Amino acid sequence: MRDDAVVAAAKQGDQDAWRALYRAHAGRLVVWLETRSGTDGAYAAEDVAGQTWLTAAEKVHDYHGSAEEFGGWLFGIARRVAANARRRAGRRQTDPVEDIPTVVVAGPETTVPGQAWVREVLAGLSPRERDVVACVDVVGLSVADAAQALGMTPVAVRVARHRALRRLRDAGASLALLSSA
Repeated sequence: MRDDAVVAAAKQGDQDAWRALYRAHAGRLVVWLETRSGTDGAYAAEDVAGQTWLTAAEKVHDYHGSAEEFGGWLFGIARRVAANARRRAGRRQTDPVEDIPTVVVAGPETTVPGQAWVREVLAGLSPRERDVVACVDVVGLSVADAAQALGMTPVAVRVARHRALRRLRDAGASLALLSSA
């Protein structure tokens, strides 16, 4: 089987073809990603490589090139996935804070230590941002669950959360929530 035939078979969902492509590119992809990750620890090369293969599997139907060009296409995907991981890590960096009230999960009839502090900090946000931060960072819902709960799209939840957290950071609010973001 020629390489071009391997790519064509992979585009049709042939598992043996995917294994052949994986064996040909996986090791060098991880090595390349390790050299790009640097010392900042923004991402794990193996995680980015895994996401790269998932993205390649989703987009292989749009690939129009030879088997020789497949590696470049794959590494291009990896570069973008790594850049996204680095940006996410940069947005999530927080500074440790002292004197954060402890928030304890309790029933509605119980007074929660720190509950007034959380309400006061969240009061400076718009209702939409407050709902999103409360769902994702206070309650611990996933973005998808928060979107469903709030009648929003997951993208809208991520955007509102990003804006809210930025606003809180800019206002100098020291949230324990930011350290879990």
